Amino acid sequence: MQKYICKFGGSSVADAEQFKKVAAIIKAVPERKFVVASAPGKRYKEDIKVTDMLYSCYNAAAAGEDYSGILGQIKERFLSIINELNIKFDIDAEMEAIDKQLKTAPSKDYMASRGEHINSKILAAYLGFEFIDSALYIQFDENGEFMAEKTNADLSKALEGKENVVIPGFYGAYPDGSIKTFSRGGSDVTGSIVARAAGVDKYENWTDVSGMLSADPRIVDSPRGIAALSYRELRDLSYMGASVLHEDAVFPCRMAGIPINIRNTNRPEDDGTMIAASVPADSVRHTITGIAGKKGYAAVVVEKSSLKSDAGALAALLKVFADAGIAAEHMPAGVDTAAVIVAEAALEGKQESIVAAIKSAIEPDSVTVEGGLTLVAAVGEGIAYNGEAIGSILKALGAAGIKVRMTDTGSSGLNFIVGVDEAQYEAAVKAMYGAVED
Repeated sequence: MQKYICKFGGSSVADAEQFKKVAAIIKAVPERKFVVASAPGKRYKEDIKVTDMLYSCYNAAAAGEDYSGILGQIKERFLSIINELNIKFDIDAEMEAIDKQLKTAPSKDYMASRGEHINSKILAAYLGFEFIDSALYIQFDENGEFMAEKTNADLSKALEGKENVVIPGFYGAYPDGSIKTFSRGGSDVTGSIVARAAGVDKYENWTDVSGMLSADPRIVDSPRGIAALSYRELRDLSYMGASVLHEDAVFPCRMAGIPINIRNTNRPEDDGTMIAASVPADSVRHTITGIAGKKGYAAVVVEKSSLKSDAGALAALLKVFADAGIAAEHMPAGVDTAAVIVAEAALEGKQESIVAAIKSAIEPDSVTVEGGLTLVAAVGEGIAYNGEAIGSILKALGAAGIKVRMTDTGSSGLNFIVGVDEAQYEAAVKAMYGAVED
């Protein structure tokens, strides 16, 4: 029999009714043997996520303020799930452990992890599954770097021969056992780590949407759904802002050749989006797989005679940013100019020193910093070599009155990126989508 892992996001386990949907999904397919759960998300628009409540509780404790009211609200949130599901669960013991930790050594990561920890215990009790604590097997070194191979080896051994297990997402532990979390959305990463360790045949990522869309529906009216895409395409779309799946969740599954299926807990009959090493030959392919964008960039524009042909100068230019700990996202270049595209936030407090270092390193004719840049990418296999599609995109942007501040294509051929003013971001997405959607 094949084995699947199911990761359920915060909206999927927000309350008892959602727990019942999750149980029905798991029990409908015997192959669904491993479950990774998030903390309870929002039940309605104005609601507060449990993780945010836990952060508030930590902040109050760290400031020496009374946190009992917030902790009580967190307890009530879990109690509402426990009581409606009619299961036996000692929520008082969980709250006492949190309270003790807050009084002795408040830890932000520990607090943030308790939503997943408790919710997964409740889900395990409701399903009758075994609970395995992520902190025992998902390991980080002393510097907070994830130890992928050690984690995989130890977790594989722990899961060998196991049937029906629930594992909390979002966190692991340092060598001393203290809790370390991934970034927000890290339960996706946990799901992928467990998928690899358990050697499953499919990773089902259950959320509140029926797969990925080819553009942001808040910007483009009724964008088409994406039935299938490659790991490489997903990676580029996630990095550029598509938010259905945490970008780092791709690697363990890609390494193990495990397909990822994004599904909708509230519409389990929908096929969702399938992500694999390659797209099935019978899948309908479009000019682009999707369009995504990200704000908050700046261009450090350097002008120097024959700069593009001066390999030493270009290397020295990039070294300035590397020495400052700033990642160069892109570097489109002309004959006499190069623009180093970086996250605008990374320049804060460093801009003057960066400019001075560039002047010292390569003696340019000029250096200017232009902020307020948004990058929008059209992603799809071979898009960078599709002259007709790129021409259509640029023509559409021009017709919409959008100033293109830069263009770039990745060496993989997967994307065509334009830089526009942040104020023109939505207009650029609409124009690009309209130019290539077929």
